[in-house]
Amino acid sequence: MEQNSEIIIYTASDGTTKLQVQLENETVWLTQDQMAMLFGKAKSTINEHIKNIYAEGELAENQTLKKFGISEFQQKTPNHYNLDIIISVGYRVKSIQGTKFRQWATKRIHEYIVKGFTMDDDRLKQEGARSRYFEELLQRIRDIRSSERNFYQKVTDIYATSIDYKNDATLTKEFFATVQNKMHYAVHGQTAAEMISQRVNAEKPFLGLTNFHGKYITTRDISIAKNYLSEDELKQLNLIVSMYLDFAELQATNGRLMKMNDWIQKLDDFLRISEKELLTNAGKVSHKKAVEKAKIEYEKYRKEEDKKYISDFDREMKKLLKDKKKT
Repeated sequence: MEQNSEIIIYTASDGTTKLQVQLENETVWLTQDQMAMLFGKAKSTINEHIKNIYAEGELAENQTLKKFGISEFQQKTPNHYNLDIIISVGYRVKSIQGTKFRQWATKRIHEYIVKGFTMDDDRLKQEGARSRYFEELLQRIRDIRSSERNFYQKVTDIYATSIDYKNDATLTKEFFATVQNKMHYAVHGQTAAEMISQRVNAEKPFLGLTNFHGKYITTRDISIAKNYLSEDELKQLNLIVSMYLDFAELQATNGRLMKMNDWIQKLDDFLRISEKELLTNAGKVSHKKAVEKAKIEYEKYRKEEDKKYISDFDREMKKLLKDKKKT
């Protein structure tokens, strides 16, 4: 008996929890290792839950467990557990993936009680749950690539495609808080705040900015680190992000699932491959201090620019006075 079934839990682009199931003879058979990966818990935790399920008489072992499949790396035939066990374990595990599973299952149970039936529209529309998931993922990655969002936002967008993604997870908050500084540091050896603090200067052309919206510099422009980057630094950042996106597309094409930790690790890997230094601290300058300095320099710069400024009215008045003198 070959094992061709699988389950994928993930967060869709609209924020809803999705569960893709590939059935084998109307059920799913997973090993403890596969359940550990599915629910994001250690194998020992999964084993403990299964023991308790059998001990409490919730399910019968002879109806839910089968031994099949073996490889050259295994000494004995592994245990496989059917959908009943998987569901029971899903309601017991405490993890992000376990929560997502329960959200999905509760919604289905609610539909069944209220309507008398439950239906997975995606499964009816298309065979092959795995292929459907990765088709959607590829489209999301391509949409991210073509978007107008800046370099570090694209990296966080890719991170958000993780199968275990949770926007309020501590891991997510830490990654979102550090990704911009991590990429800035890799390119020019400073955090975003350190670069603003060092490069903003009232005596430099345009305050030291290399990019800003409109004809005039605003207080918003001076607080954005990207606006101080040189052309070469911007090119380096875009190349790193392009590699990251290429890798994301390759993973989806090859049908490989990625978790939040995987994407964090891969960003560090790409920076190392590019022979860049990794940021190991929060930097010496806070964002607040950097913005305060930028505003002080901005006021100096603005006063000097005001002295040089000649309005259309002033220009016309000077012209009239000059013409009067001639007459």
